[in-house]
Amino acid sequence: MGKQIDYYFSVASPYTYLGHERFEALAQQESLDVNYHPANFANVFSVSGGLPLKQRSAQRQAYRFMELKRWRDHLGMALNLEPKFFPAPDQLAACMVIFAIERGDHPGKLIAGVLRAVWTEDRDISDGDTLRAIAEAQGYDGSALLQAAAQPDAAARYEASTQGAIDAGVFGAPTWAVDGELFWGQDRLEFLQRALSKA
Repeated sequence: MGKQIDYYFSVASPYTYLGHERFEALAQQESLDVNYHPANFANVFSVSGGLPLKQRSAQRQAYRFMELKRWRDHLGMALNLEPKFFPAPDQLAACMVIFAIERGDHPGKLIAGVLRAVWTEDRDISDGDTLRAIAEAQGYDGSALLQAAAQPDAAARYEASTQGAIDAGVFGAPTWAVDGELFWGQDRLEFLQRALSKA
């Protein structure tokens, strides 16, 4: 069994998108045992002092735009700075990830597919048919995951995952936790790797 690490993320975050596949590569390289925690960051923000994008000052919104462009260019990744379906409700997608984990599936490719759908493909991740197609394209049983994610108890599972993030002191996405130490932001992956090398 590899080193335990907790991964707190949003399935709709541009910074999760920028860091997700790099983290997955690191997890494989370091043989990490990853606990995946999709979270509703609107709820996280409400208790940690964060603000939804549209409520942030004009200066912060402008800087976010510039920073995303910088990282897109630096990493050589496709990234639509103004995606058609952002923000979009992400509960259904997050619940599909939760149930993929419960089924014993590795969720990494599903998370990547959902993030690409938002940030490069202009697809609506609040739409069930779209999510089914995304899941199936990544090799999952999209119909089974969608059906499970639409059940009444799914929302409670998402809330529990979100509360776990809050209890861990998380305030932004993505965040990784190793032995209680938090690493917030895709730009902290180098520090995360250093910490893992010392563990």
